[in-house]
Amino acid sequence: MKAELQTEHGVYTVDLDTDEVLELDEGAELPEPPELELSLPLLLAAAASGPTVVALLERRPPLAISHDGGLTWHEAGAGLPRGVAVAISDDDPDYVLFAARNRLFRSLDGGRFWQALTLELPEITAVRVVD
Repeated sequence: MKAELQTEHGVYTVDLDTDEVLELDEGAELPEPPELELSLPLLLAAAASGPTVVALLERRPPLAISHDGGLTWHEAGAGLPRGVAVAISDDDPDYVLFAARNRLFRSLDGGRFWQALTLELPEITAVRVVD
C-alpha cells in the first residue's frame, strides 16, 4: 500500500509497508478530494469509502467515524496529536491514514488502533491512499 502526501515541497510518495519515501514530485499538488456534506461541528477534513466515513475534527479526540454513511458516529484517535488530513482506502475501508503536522499514522482496523510511521516529512497539508 502506498500514500501520497502533499507538502510545501511537492508530493511525496511513501511505501506504507516499508515506511520509505519512494519519490518526491517537486511542485506537484494532489487533486482536491471529493467534498463530503457533513454536519459536524469543528470539521477540518473528511474521507469516505462506501458507507465508512472518517471525519477529522478540531478537538480531542480528533476523529469521528461512521460506518453507516454519517447517520451515527463514534469517537476515535484519543492518543493522536492534532491532525491536518485524513484518508481512507477505496479498496479497504479499515485502512485509514491520519496526518499530523509532519508525521503519518495508520490504522488497519478502521481507526481503533493506530501505528505511527517512523518517517518525518516537511509539513503535510493533504494525504491520500494509493491502492
